Amino acid sequence: MVAAGVARQMLVQISYAIGVPEPMGIFVDTYGSAQVTMSDGEIAARVKELFDLRPGIIERDLQLRNPIYSETASYGHMGRENRTAIKTFTRPDGRGMVSKNVQVELFTWEKLDRVDDVKKAFGLV
Repeated sequence: MVAAGVARQMLVQISYAIGVPEPMGIFVDTYGSAQVTMSDGEIAARVKELFDLRPGIIERDLQLRNPIYSETASYGHMGRENRTAIKTFTRPDGRGMVSKNVQVELFTWEKLDRVDDVKKAFGLV
């Protein structure tokens, strides 16, 4: 949202209820830095239209089932560079140890792949 130019800074809070796939509420605060002629509430409504915020879809889109969490355990998990890494997993197989290399994408939430969609939705193209 910030990279697309909707606001210079923005807080987005999403609340859920157990067993309900759709968010119960979306709150946006641009701290008065909106670059579009919309209220924070109108921006929140547009966010709800633009992004599928069901937990299962977020999990899928951000690849949260991948083994990415040791990198996020230190230095925080926001403001990091989206990158790809090779992870090696080793397990015993009865005759010795078996290793498997897996390529995973780290910090998927830092990608800017939706900037064009956001610009279009907010008339910033």
